[in-house]
Order: sequence, then C-alpha cells, then structure tokens
Amino acid sequence: MPFSFYDVKTRKMIEFSEKEISKITYKRRLKSGAIQYRYALRAAYDNRRLTKFCSKKDWDRLSVPVEVPK
Repeated sequence: MPFSFYDVKTRKMIEFSEKEISKITYKRRLKSGAIQYRYALRAAYDNRRLTKFCSKKDWDRLSVPVEVPK
C-alpha cells in the first residue's frame, strides 16, 4: 500500500512503500497541564525527512519500525 507525503520544498506529492517509512510519536504539555500525543509517519526523500500526521488508529495498524524522537 503506497503512502503519499507532501514535499513542501518541491511542492509535489511523493509516494513511499511501507518498507520506506517509520512511525514516531510527538508528546507535548498543554497550558492546562494535560499531555497531548501526535502520531506521525516519516520518510526520507532527497536528503530530507518528510512527515505526515495520522490518526492513532492508522498508526497502530502499521507494522513499521518506531523512531525515537530526539
């Protein structure tokens, strides 16, 4: 199943296979003190990292490597 990522620099949609992507979770604290999680898919293209945010349901469904945020 191909995944489409938008490359902002070239303004084009780029297709990736499931083997070329990884998944990552971003965590942040809101003003109210609650913690928010964002789920994303990442892929490398032309020496750049492309990110596509997705739902937790889609994130859990994929069996690809999990990236650790820096």
